[in-house]
Amino acid sequence: MQRVLRIQASLGTAIREYLDGQGFTELLPPIIGPVTDPGIRGAKQATINFYGREYKVMSSAILYKQMMAASLGRVYFFSPNVRLEPLETATTGRHLVEFVQVDVEEAGATLEDAMRRAEGLVAHVWEHAKTRLGDELAASGRTLNGASVPFRRLAYGEALEVLSKLGREVPYGVEIPWDDEELLSRQFREPFFIHDYPRGSRGFYDREDPDRPGMLRDFDLLYPEGYGEAISGAEREFEYAKVIARLRETGENPSKYEWYLDMLREGIPPSAGFGIGVERLTRFVCGLEAVWQARPYPKVAGVFSP
Repeated sequence: MQRVLRIQASLGTAIREYLDGQGFTELLPPIIGPVTDPGIRGAKQATINFYGREYKVMSSAILYKQMMAASLGRVYFFSPNVRLEPLETATTGRHLVEFVQVDVEEAGATLEDAMRRAEGLVAHVWEHAKTRLGDELAASGRTLNGASVPFRRLAYGEALEVLSKLGREVPYGVEIPWDDEELLSRQFREPFFIHDYPRGSRGFYDREDPDRPGMLRDFDLLYPEGYGEAISGAEREFEYAKVIARLRETGENPSKYEWYLDMLREGIPPSAGFGIGVERLTRFVCGLEAVWQARPYPKVAGVFSP
């Protein structure tokens, strides 16, 4: 555990090194707010009484980073998140109730820009781990394969075809389930993208392609070797009317998003970004069996612990 935590600290340094070098500004993350990301794959949000009003503990700072990118251009948070995951996630090896995500956002960026930024970050951290953490990794018996840019890209439909050939049938229009994602990840030796998820499979803030109705301009980056999702990102919906429609479509009450909608009504620039989980990154780099091994005092669904 001491070795893992030393490696994790160094990976954080590498992340900041890359983003700072690309002109990003690190900001203090929000911890609570009137709303937080509702698109969290079956997990529930944690709430607190904030002077008589219900506030949410951040499950993702995605709405806030969209606001700050409108002000500062290129921003990132090391953001603590809390998601009350379903009990079955306790055995996936990939889920924590409490975790840290590096949230990245860039005003004026496109889907392609965000994907290049994500692979640039991962490639930089990968090289950092191989060149500066070799002794620590060798002591853990871990050897990293390559991470040559550009990473392979699979459209969502292509990913479903690969899974079908492996005997896994995933209905079109849903996010790829965790166990199928893990199987897909095992087929690769380097990180790879899945992009262009269909509308309805992701959050209201992922922008629909204006030239391809029903298709979102978003992506996941997966680690190889069965480690699964590393990064999730997208262009953002930034037009007031479209966000209202998407909120209603997903069953969300627009009145809960008052501050966010006020911002969109006044007008903000388009942006794109992504989030990368620090514990999942540590798990992959160190070759750990489960993500809870990449965090002191881990919180796992249904397990009462410090």
